[in-house]
Amino acid sequence: MNKPIRTISIFCLVLFLALLVNATYLQYWRAGALNDDVRNRRAINESFSAERGAIVVGRNSAIAKSVPSDDEYKFQRTYPKPFLYAPVTGWFSYFSQTGIERTQNDILSGQDEQLFVTRLIDLVSNKPTKGGNVLLTLDPDAQQAAYDGLSALGPGTQGSVVALDPSTGAVLAMVSLPTYDPNDMASHDFGAVARTYEKLNEDPAEPLVNRAIQTRLPPGSTFKVVTAAAAIEAGLYDADSQVPGGVTYQLPLTSGETGLIDNEGRSCGANNTKIPFTQAMEQSCNTTFAQLAEEVGAEDMLKTAEAFGFNRGYLDDLFPQVESVFPDGLDDAQLGQTGFGQFEVAATPLQMAMVAAGLANGGTVMKPYLVDEQQSADLDVLSKTDPEELSQAVSSTTAREVTKLMVATVDDGTASPGAIDGISVAGKTGTAQSGIDAVPPYAWFISFAPADNPEVAVAVMIQKADIPRGEIAGGVYGGPIAKAVMEAVIR
Repeated sequence: MNKPIRTISIFCLVLFLALLVNATYLQYWRAGALNDDVRNRRAINESFSAERGAIVVGRNSAIAKSVPSDDEYKFQRTYPKPFLYAPVTGWFSYFSQTGIERTQNDILSGQDEQLFVTRLIDLVSNKPTKGGNVLLTLDPDAQQAAYDGLSALGPGTQGSVVALDPSTGAVLAMVSLPTYDPNDMASHDFGAVARTYEKLNEDPAEPLVNRAIQTRLPPGSTFKVVTAAAAIEAGLYDADSQVPGGVTYQLPLTSGETGLIDNEGRSCGANNTKIPFTQAMEQSCNTTFAQLAEEVGAEDMLKTAEAFGFNRGYLDDLFPQVESVFPDGLDDAQLGQTGFGQFEVAATPLQMAMVAAGLANGGTVMKPYLVDEQQSADLDVLSKTDPEELSQAVSSTTAREVTKLMVATVDDGTASPGAIDGISVAGKTGTAQSGIDAVPPYAWFISFAPADNPEVAVAVMIQKADIPRGEIAGGVYGGPIAKAVMEAVIR
């Protein structure tokens, strides 16, 4: 072979090897990254055209499903009860996914490794891949009761309701208002989708925010059950004890009106006297719980709050979410304010539902979860969530003592609107100051029932509603909502 031919042969061999290396690199090493690249419209078109699995609640009721479409994308994602479930399902659009549609995308799209055999069979059979299904823990009746109760407060309502199974952590209801229609975001009219998103994103009422896990506010007097639990756990008191009372209480390190705590006219005894613990809880005495927090101390208050879930994340099935906060580095005046859920204490509705659920479950806080099962398109169970303990917040003895106080608060105190005929209910109200002149107080209500064998724990948060200023109270407005949700689960 002469030199020119040999040179050309070597050059062609090098080109062939370079082509082989490049093809291997692109199709093996870079395949995953290229497939996931947001600029890869071919992958997006293929995904958007596939038959996506259903999101299911209750007895095979699909709250998100794909139906045949007569356009180029073959299937249209639809949401049969859009406003009721939107904060949980989110949406699946050409541009993005949110909610369960996002966190469970691999199963719903059929790309999860658990569906490898199914994909292989479909490939051999020359059939299009079908996505798997996701079964949620939500109770349709509880979800409807929560939505109806919150909606009844008026069209301007901003708030949330969360219900949990205390023994497992399963989320039985998760409602957030205002809400939106995810069908508009799943439309094949991409121009309309863009306009809808812009409108929703710019709405000052923030309908795209899931207030159950993304809004944290001062929990007000509902936090008094945490303070009570900390005091009892420390061995300072029990439910039958006499505790500090008072018409007013001057916070340490303060003077004058700025550090003077009162009870807004509720019956909490005279200054420098003792009152029954049940009375302090029934009447929601700020003066009592400020003093209890100081007796417990900053370190143990922080420890108890964190044991209930503050300052940590715990829900894996939805994001984004915010952590509830109990501050550290407190002086005595600040510590006193935390005793009744003010200063820098801030909680999500899910967090306060976990507080109620932890007390209902004998002091054991279970990790909350929304996804019950992942299924194949043929309804074969691929995986099922096992309940998981998050923490032992307090002892079972302490939980029983706090439950006594909460039952008394429903029977004879401020939480009476949450009472259910023939069923013992444990509950606590809360009204937290916003700290902003133009913003009315936030209303809270937490409860669980039956108190002696709990099946459901509920938290109601009313951030804003079209009701007269000064009338927002956790008991008056949150109690009936919690009652309806508890009844839906129990009955």
